[in-house]
Amino acid sequence: MSSRSPRTPALEPATLRARLDRARAAAADAETDALLIAPGSDLRYLIGEAGGSFERLTALVLPAADGVPALVVPKLEAPGYTHVPADELGIDVVTWVDGDDPYRLVADRLGKPGRVAVSDNTAALHVLAFRAALGEAEQTLAGPVVRELRMRKDAAEIDALRRAGAAIDRVHARMGEWLRPGRTEAEVGADITAAIVEEGHAHADFVIVGSGPNGASPHHDVSDRVIESGDVVVIDIGGPIPEGYNSDSTRTYAVGEPRDADVAGTYAVLQRAQRAAVEAVRPGATAQEIDEAARAIIADAGYGEYFIHRTGHGIGLDVHEEPYIVDGNDLVLEAGMAFSVEPGIYQPGRWGARIEDIVVVTADGAEALNNRPHELVVLGS
Repeated sequence: MSSRSPRTPALEPATLRARLDRARAAAADAETDALLIAPGSDLRYLIGEAGGSFERLTALVLPAADGVPALVVPKLEAPGYTHVPADELGIDVVTWVDGDDPYRLVADRLGKPGRVAVSDNTAALHVLAFRAALGEAEQTLAGPVVRELRMRKDAAEIDALRRAGAAIDRVHARMGEWLRPGRTEAEVGADITAAIVEEGHAHADFVIVGSGPNGASPHHDVSDRVIESGDVVVIDIGGPIPEGYNSDSTRTYAVGEPRDADVAGTYAVLQRAQRAAVEAVRPGATAQEIDEAARAIIADAGYGEYFIHRTGHGIGLDVHEEPYIVDGNDLVLEAGMAFSVEPGIYQPGRWGARIEDIVVVTADGAEALNNRPHELVVLGS
């Protein structure tokens, strides 16, 4: 059996052709003879289809210079790619059947490359088979090449991210329908999952409902814990819209007045930190400067040990992609880059809080794609 992602609405062939041309040029600049792109978000970015397979090889073979690109695909999987405008993109579709050696087929098309770059999510069984078929060719990761293209969103991509952000905001606006004492995190999570689809997503990619002490675990998920009056609850939710671009937004709620006396003061620190980080976003700033803008405020207030993750991550066809907003990343921000700004404070055994918006770097600052209130939202107990 194969595993295929939902079909992405068609992109203009000219858009895809331009991406393929830029990818080939970027490979050449990186002194790489070819990119070998497996099913996943990189393939979706380049040809408009993410595909999906397991033990049978599917790969886009993209020479950096001479040679015609090829989509190598099992014959039984080929019908899933008939909508890809291969002729307009200048791509050969090369099929193979069980008993053929698809790795040798790839090697024969490439000749004797000195270096090939394999997409980051390629299964090890394919990576090792490429290594055997390509002889002395050096293998590297394609991520450093492709991410240079994907980090800089064009106008259509930014518009898709805007719509994703608005859709997840509509879900957060409905939280009072579901979040109340006596319900389990899992019950609330099921309602949120349905609403994510109702409000315009293709599906829910993740739903975190962290109530009370569970909110101190940033990637908690959901559990059978019964939500109690006075709980602080972290809700982190997102997923792709049909175009494949993702939402990701976190808000923190209280079910009635918080039982812990330090919630208001601590949460005010978090608000200042998140606002300062968003205000620091501009072309020319570095990723680590955005992280420091949030982290310094939290540390100065005495909560530094409770901020246990990076300030943000890039977003697009993947929920987590470049650029990463973290200490040590001296990447200079440019217009079109999109990422989360999501500082948090997590006190083990007690409660946690996080505020997360997706922002896009503009010509002179940043545009926030999430617009729900940042205050601690107190719902009726």
